[in-house]
Amino acid sequence: MAQQQSKRTKGSGKKQQPREAKWIWMIVGMLMFFLFLVAWHYKAGIMYYFRVATSKNKSLTKEAKYDIRNIEIMSKHDDKVFGIDVSTYQEDIDWQKVNTINDQFPIDFVFIRATMGEKGIDDKFSRNWSKIRNRAILRGAYHYFRPNENSVKQAKNFIRKVQLHPGDLPPVLDIEEHPKQQSMDSLKVGLKRWLDEVEAHYKVKPILYSGDKFYSDFLEKEFANYTLWIANYNFWIENPKEHWAFWQFSEKGSVAGIRGNVDLNIYNGKITELEKLLIPFK
Repeated sequence: MAQQQSKRTKGSGKKQQPREAKWIWMIVGMLMFFLFLVAWHYKAGIMYYFRVATSKNKSLTKEAKYDIRNIEIMSKHDDKVFGIDVSTYQEDIDWQKVNTINDQFPIDFVFIRATMGEKGIDDKFSRNWSKIRNRAILRGAYHYFRPNENSVKQAKNFIRKVQLHPGDLPPVLDIEEHPKQQSMDSLKVGLKRWLDEVEAHYKVKPILYSGDKFYSDFLEKEFANYTLWIANYNFWIENPKEHWAFWQFSEKGSVAGIRGNVDLNIYNGKITELEKLLIPFK
């Protein structure tokens, strides 16, 4: 009896093996199919990456992996308008070489950081602002808001530093930080004061920049009537939401004339629509 039971146990083991192998092959097949779909979806970016990887300029290869998603998004939205934003972190930019993203997608606008808080001034702003003026690229300036500093003094800091001209983009308020010494309601009052002060000076309604979650969690109710510039780098997000006028979709862009990474943006419309935002000529 014991011998028969032992034989049955061994036999059942032999029957299990093909069934387990079948499931393994099914899982492998599903994974391969999924990888094929991903590769097909990002084929333009992957082809770009391998061109760079096999080129002689190996210094580009390290960052080229980020361009796979960037190129795919820009290819999908090639009917829209592309731009960048810069600050002192991009160091000295060779503006004569700044024409396209990945040598393919034209740059039509640039936002340049001007000021931070009550007294901070971006040490590359004056150079960047003057160098871009005679280029066929629309320019705009932005202020980095520090929640725990006086909002009116911050507005005056921006106004002192930035002289906007007809044909420039409206001023931008960049809010990313949570307040540490005040409530969120108090922060909103400060933001509104900055926006009102700047609008009264330049006679144009500013643009509001923030992260997608920060805006939807805290700002959407009170600031929905402003032109929005939203940052969202989520790998699975491939389209701007309808209310995003500008979408900052990457912080790791490649642009000739700029060393290292640069933020990439899409204007959610045609160039003729973007031009309607510009400070008007009198």
